[in-house]
Amino acid sequence: MTGWTAVLVACALCFALKLAGYLVPEGFLAGERVRRIAALITVALLSALVVVQALGEDGSLTVDARVPALGVAAVALWLRAPFIVVVVLAALTAAGLRAAT
Repeated sequence: MTGWTAVLVACALCFALKLAGYLVPEGFLAGERVRRIAALITVALLSALVVVQALGEDGSLTVDARVPALGVAAVALWLRAPFIVVVVLAALTAAGLRAAT
């Protein structure tokens, strides 16, 4: 299988999956349980993406300036800081630690 064939197959599968979403009955999606599960899946996927991007590099565990920056961002979120403040604090933390080392 060539690279372009794999891309076209992946596109077709994504389109079919999206199209299948229209076939699910509306009553099934309107349930409270489905809404809670959908909200939790979103948080879990975003958390997994953040952890992989913050700690993983070339298939190994990497601890550098991103880890304390992630901690500062977590504390700022816990203190209910606005999102832009969280991003700026995390960026400043990472930049400061990288400049210091």
